[in-house]
Amino acid sequence: MDTMRGVESFVRSVELGSLAAASRRLGISAAAVSQNIARLESALATRLLTRTTRSLALTDSGEVYYQRVKGLLQEMELAAEAVSLVDGKVSGRLKIACSAAFARHVLAPLLPMFYEQYPELSIELMASDRHVDHRQEGIDVSIRIREQLDDSLVANRLTTVPLVYCASPDYLDKNGVPDSIAELRQHRCLLFKIPVDEKIVGWSFIRHGERFQPEVRTAMVCDDIDMLANITVAGGGIARLAAFVATPYITEGRLIPLFEAGNHSELHGEAEPLDYYFCVADRFAKTLKVRVFQDFLHQNLPNSWDKGE
Repeated sequence: MDTMRGVESFVRSVELGSLAAASRRLGISAAAVSQNIARLESALATRLLTRTTRSLALTDSGEVYYQRVKGLLQEMELAAEAVSLVDGKVSGRLKIACSAAFARHVLAPLLPMFYEQYPELSIELMASDRHVDHRQEGIDVSIRIREQLDDSLVANRLTTVPLVYCASPDYLDKNGVPDSIAELRQHRCLLFKIPVDEKIVGWSFIRHGERFQPEVRTAMVCDDIDMLANITVAGGGIARLAAFVATPYITEGRLIPLFEAGNHSELHGEAEPLDYYFCVADRFAKTLKVRVFQDFLHQNLPNSWDKGE
């Protein structure tokens, strides 16, 4: 058991980049992590890490050992999950990272139902539009749009959400309803800016199976989608909103959808939808708690997203 504690302390320290981060993940002191690794090195009669108070690095022997034992530790975790499945228990901490809007409008209303099914879980929801690191931040699963994916993740499409171009009745009364997508050049357009890299997200449409981005007149830019929706409702201009944000306003008559699907003439087009992906760090991260959460979402997310039509 001492050896396994040493292996776990060693692997977590390497994955997370420091003894302090490993201690937080394991729930023990940094001194205990250091002692576990020292005992492991003594048993192996070799130095695995060169470490200071602020950094650590693998030795040549440490690199070889890490590549061998990291899979072993992951397999042991999966074995423990399998035992839990036999006992019918899903327990432990489940840390979920998700964009702020999807978390607020979609996940938050579903999580109480999920917890009722698995009350021995401890759920942590991190709602943020910034880039997150699964290993460094101890994240079990993240839900990301296509633009946020990277090759280090295992990603499976979770759902496709329609995007709605819309404006308030007051704005359309004063400025007219655009008869074509090209007329966006004459309207006040409200665009979303990704908070992490401050990239302004362009507007895209599908026409005859082809994707295109029209020229628009940018009147305002905002890095919070709910604030952008409030500006739109107040008559600020035309915005592109996910259906789960726009639907309540459309249902109440406070926003009017534009460029509706079904009109595929040369003047119109269909708003390109937004794909969301269920992401884990690697195949070993598909633990029981992650799998039941993924199954729950597939069962409870809408098959089609109402746009207030």
